[in-house]
Amino acid sequence: MRIATVVSQCFCHRAPQCSSSKLTLFSPSKINLFLRVVRRREDGYHDLASLFHVIDLGDSMEFAPVAGSGSDELTCNVADIPTDGSNLVIKALNLFRERTGTQQRFKVHLDKKVPHGAGLGGGSANAATTLWAANELCGRPATNEQLLDWSGAIGSDISVFFSRGAAYCTGRGEIVEDVEPPLPLTTPLLLVKPPVGLSTPAVFRALDLARRSTADPLELLRGLAARGATEPELCVNDLEQPAFDVLPSLAQLKQRLISESDGRFSAVFMTGSGSTIVCAGSDEAPGFLGQPDCADLFVTPARLTAREAGAWYQPSKALAGVS
Repeated sequence: MRIATVVSQCFCHRAPQCSSSKLTLFSPSKINLFLRVVRRREDGYHDLASLFHVIDLGDSMEFAPVAGSGSDELTCNVADIPTDGSNLVIKALNLFRERTGTQQRFKVHLDKKVPHGAGLGGGSANAATTLWAANELCGRPATNEQLLDWSGAIGSDISVFFSRGAAYCTGRGEIVEDVEPPLPLTTPLLLVKPPVGLSTPAVFRALDLARRSTADPLELLRGLAARGATEPELCVNDLEQPAFDVLPSLAQLKQRLISESDGRFSAVFMTGSGSTIVCAGSDEAPGFLGQPDCADLFVTPARLTAREAGAWYQPSKALAGVS
């Protein structure tokens, strides 16, 4: 089912009145089960075809309306996360006011757990969660489809989180089609990220179009739906080549995860523009990840997740008892 994206301007005859309640929401992240770069556009951007899936690694966000004519206030538990107008959370609040006509300001606290520069869309999810929260606190003046449509104005990946959890995305990533989850939500995943992140623009600058995969994205979509992440060829990511050229140690990490896992992973692939490597089929960490030279790696189990219509994402219970 294609998600409609038809309304982009303010539609309110009067500004919505916001509740004085507080709201705490889970802000998830995502992985790309495959990512094909279709072409380089004349405007310098790239058309992509990718199967995104929301996962249960996420942040916690607290929202409260500010009384009177104050200003937005964003705080975060991580010192190097900017809390000014450059943060997508503040951009999302500005966008919500622009499109709905409300003058409401908000106090937001972000408890950050998703690493930065990881290819996991943590910042995009924070923006999507913010749009959802502001809409809830202001009495739902916008539909899910409108929030999805508006989100493209501040970031391509934000729209993914307004799907039900699994989304086939094209264009710059802003054209979102809800699809059935191709894998069971209980599929065990292991995420491994080195301490260094990767700049998405730098990765795209290093992209050699001649070294891309030739796989048909729709065939990849059908293959994953039929067979799951059981074949490495189905989890292709055209951004691995430039990411590995920029950060050769990331290619070495992927190869080590494959060679020292005793075959427990059905597929090992990079998500987004890196630097997180996703291991599908098991969340048991290979022994080398416990060695001192790997102490600075971010390693965590994860599961795919989805949301009910009219509700936001919830933390998964699947990882209870998993260390």
